[in-house]
Amino acid sequence: MNSATATVTDIRPFRVDIAQADVDDLRDRLARTRLPQPAPGDDWSTGTPNSYLRDAVEAWKAFDWRAAEARINEFEHFMTEIDGQPIHFMHVRSPHPDATPLLLAHTYPGSAVDYLDVIGPLVDPVAYGGRAEDAFDVVVPDAPGFGFSQPLASSGWTTARVAAAYDALMRRLGYERYGVHGSDNGALVARDLGVLAPEGLIGLHVLQLFSFPSGDPTEFERLEPQDYAGLEHMQWFQSVGGYNTMNASRPHTVAVGLSDSPIGLLAYSELFESFGNGTALVTMDQLLTEVSVNWFQNAAAGMSQAYLENAREAAAAEAAGEQPAVNASPTGVAVFAADFQTIKVFAERDNSNIVHWSRFEEGGHYAALERPGDVAGDIRAFFASLR
Repeated sequence: MNSATATVTDIRPFRVDIAQADVDDLRDRLARTRLPQPAPGDDWSTGTPNSYLRDAVEAWKAFDWRAAEARINEFEHFMTEIDGQPIHFMHVRSPHPDATPLLLAHTYPGSAVDYLDVIGPLVDPVAYGGRAEDAFDVVVPDAPGFGFSQPLASSGWTTARVAAAYDALMRRLGYERYGVHGSDNGALVARDLGVLAPEGLIGLHVLQLFSFPSGDPTEFERLEPQDYAGLEHMQWFQSVGGYNTMNASRPHTVAVGLSDSPIGLLAYSELFESFGNGTALVTMDQLLTEVSVNWFQNAAAGMSQAYLENAREAAAAEAAGEQPAVNASPTGVAVFAADFQTIKVFAERDNSNIVHWSRFEEGGHYAALERPGDVAGDIRAFFASLR
């Protein structure tokens, strides 16, 4: 192996250690926050309200970043380079022999810290009342341009390319077979891994399958009553999720403000609060940990760019008349009550091997933060069913 090859495939230890000057700069910026003129009513109907942001600023001023940093560093971190891109990841091995390798793919806006409370129940289920045979070796990467996978080295990082990079990462770590779990952006990556179907992929477990009506009227004839509530949720999300359009069209323009204003970044991360509809169970400390990571890493541009890359790929496929690829890998779905409601009729059209389906009455889009025990338990149940 020559030195150039060794450098490209090198895996080196990494520790989260934000310079005190950056912590001080954040506090200074927060102290000088200028909020916009309040919207009439100052509620969530037009976006993140000033009343919420005032409290968030005060909470962020008092937030103990060093305690959050220590919590993140409880797990081993590493850096490597794949396809020219720096990739940060946590790698936590189970104390139990023959643990199943599992990659956890995170959300938008989010990062590997989505899974801090899920790692323990997965790697050591016995300590949480489970069985040793359900243990996992866990790998939790930051997608290119997210979290600590900085800087974004090139364009073209679609979810399909991220999926291929994650497969390369698992091979580099010596895993010949593995499973994947994902939510939101991570669910798209997980599904693309299912489509790619690399040798040794056991299956994918996701919190969402983003399948929508095709226009075939017979699909609606097979809907169940709860599916109509799912359609209503889709319509509501479309009415509040304007960041999708902004990120998919002018990501760098958006990122200018998000990179210069910490409270702007927090406000733009309103998905953590489920757009203020009162269902979110994410705590303020969890939210501030997530947003602080994105702030310190200046990740706004890379995170937003991901939407543009996927939109460009989808537009090119449509122009070429390509049909959406079908995922035939074993697939498990966990639907949380306050999250995007995956509709099975649509999902089965795009995913031909759904073998596990669960519903949970509490939890939302960030279920790994809100209900980590339920997420870990459903992951264990899905992969146990494939043995």
